[in-house]
Amino acid sequence: MDQIVRAITEDGFVKAAAITSTGIVERARQIHKTLPTATAALGRTLSAASMMGNVQKTEDGSLTIQIKGGGPLGTILAVSDWQGNVRGYVENPQISLMEKYRGKLDVGAAVGTDGMLTVIRDLRMKQPYVGSVPLVSGEIAEDITAYFAQSEQTPTACALGVLVNTDQSVRCAGGYLVQLLPGAPDDVIDRVEKGVQEAGSVTAMMDGGMDAAKMLQTVLKDFSVEILETTPVEYRCNCSRERVERALISLGKDELAQMVREGESITTECQFCDTTYRFTPDELQALLSSL
Repeated sequence: MDQIVRAITEDGFVKAAAITSTGIVERARQIHKTLPTATAALGRTLSAASMMGNVQKTEDGSLTIQIKGGGPLGTILAVSDWQGNVRGYVENPQISLMEKYRGKLDVGAAVGTDGMLTVIRDLRMKQPYVGSVPLVSGEIAEDITAYFAQSEQTPTACALGVLVNTDQSVRCAGGYLVQLLPGAPDDVIDRVEKGVQEAGSVTAMMDGGMDAAKMLQTVLKDFSVEILETTPVEYRCNCSRERVERALISLGKDELAQMVREGESITTECQFCDTTYRFTPDELQALLSSL
């Protein structure tokens, strides 16, 4: 089962989160029929959004990450609720395999670096908080690190990984965020950097059998780590027939009347999941009458 683990070091200078998201990313792959490079890019973005959304604790709040890098994958979007349940899509899921070298997907080239990473935090206030930074590498983890440094002035180490099997299914996926809290002395920074380097890649740790808690303990091995909470997370879409009805009504009387006159059923598919909604001419007439 996928989960997010949150932790803090005993000295109070470092907070951290890690996610195992294999099920989430595999579900996204099945819905969007992504090929491996798109699976990796979308999977990394979903993992990051889930960890960042889980921090917010504003019930009914949400966090959105949008990446537009100018590469062949097009726009990547991931939306997390306040618990870390997440959904998303990639504009061009069928991009053929792009590799740096055999066995290593070139996510950066597929995403592109000519564009922006945007984070939208909706805390149920009048205006959502929106922060945008230029993409650094398109590899996503480095871009998230740059976002925290520039937009939130929080020194952050972010690592994300997706390992794809030869049959294109997801072998493992996950990541971590390690953040320094105000007043952290230089030796703490050095110990975090050393731990990150020695831990190796997320996919290697997970493929070796590590769960989220063990990943954090490995990266922060020079610290006493206190686990604060463990939260189960999943790929979850909040679409419904009622929402689609509201969207159809929002088109206005003229557009709905035109659909009714054409006398054919219409089908609409959710962009985040594989649910299809079908409306007969009679049902469209009923929506029109409700106006």
